[in-house]
Amino acid sequence: MIPVLVLLAVAVLGAVFLRDQLSFEALARHREALLAFRDAHYLVAVIVFVAAYVGIVAFSLPGATVATLTGGFLFGLFPGVLFNLAGAVVGAVLLFLAARAGFGARLAAKIEAQGGRVARLRAALAANEWEVLFLMRVTPIVPFFMANLIPALLNISLFKFAVTTAVGIVPGALVLTSVGSGLGEVFARGGSPDFGVFQEPYVLWPIVGLVALGVMPMAVRGLRARAGRREV
Repeated sequence: MIPVLVLLAVAVLGAVFLRDQLSFEALARHREALLAFRDAHYLVAVIVFVAAYVGIVAFSLPGATVATLTGGFLFGLFPGVLFNLAGAVVGAVLLFLAARAGFGARLAAKIEAQGGRVARLRAALAANEWEVLFLMRVTPIVPFFMANLIPALLNISLFKFAVTTAVGIVPGALVLTSVGSGLGEVFARGGSPDFGVFQEPYVLWPIVGLVALGVMPMAVRGLRARAGRREV
């Protein structure tokens, strides 16, 4: 339980003491210093940024969205989106491993031994792991930190978790990094980032298409299973 307790302690302390430091307002205040540091020490800036992003995600600290915007602001859409994806995926994997080491495997075994509704839910998830994990990432229905913890508690394989995380967060990371890359003009006029871009058709419909692709295999398997039961 030590890894889980450490994560919880840091998450609580971070929520109390770092909320103001990991905000859009803080980014606006320090933007000149950040740009100067990037220009003077580009490689170090990349390493520090990715490490900070990993820490934010791994410890479930507030500010993941601001971190993604910062990646776009400092490094542009490319390679900024790559740095954002690296930080998000590595942080998610570390949180997943810590949670699974704490109680994931034991909890999954206990669920299977006790049976009941939760065990049936776990069995249904096992039949659609790839699709469900992908949908948890590509849609905003499940908060990002919960999408890291739930698979660990159900003892999902690390490979499936890592692959679906890396692929599923790409659309959102691209959009937020793009918004971040335009923050220079936003700061110049004293405004705030416009997240309404997610509602634009050229952003919304591709995401809807990805969701449909994720749901389709599960629907087909469900229809086949129902048809098989009718034949029996």
